[in-house]
Amino acid sequence: MKIDHLAIWVDDLETMRAFYLKYFDTTSGKRYTNEKKQYTSYFIYFGEDKTRLELMHKPSITDTSEQRGLAKGLAHFSISVGEKEKVNELTEWLRSDSYIIFSEPRTTGDGYYESVVLDPEGNHLEITA
Repeated sequence: MKIDHLAIWVDDLETMRAFYLKYFDTTSGKRYTNEKKQYTSYFIYFGEDKTRLELMHKPSITDTSEQRGLAKGLAHFSISVGEKEKVNELTEWLRSDSYIIFSEPRTTGDGYYESVVLDPEGNHLEITA
């Protein structure tokens, strides 16, 4: 068994797609559009196993009043880059491009080496070794 994909509602589909393509060595499927439902999406593919992130947009989906990652529902998701040094390098690259580093690189109490960055729409993303 494996998780096949995770889906995120987004406001700016193209900005979010560009973020995951630029920083995480991913590929993208073609844009899907359902004009009747006013729905568009992309699948972003990670690695050999082709785990996917689905970025979805529909104008009628609205924000909650809670801060993302700190309310019930999805708190975060994690992308493993394989090595501590890659966690550090990617964290610094994101910082230099003005992304918010929510948690600096560190070894957690449960033994993970990680940092947490907010993607362009404020989703909490763990970058792990």
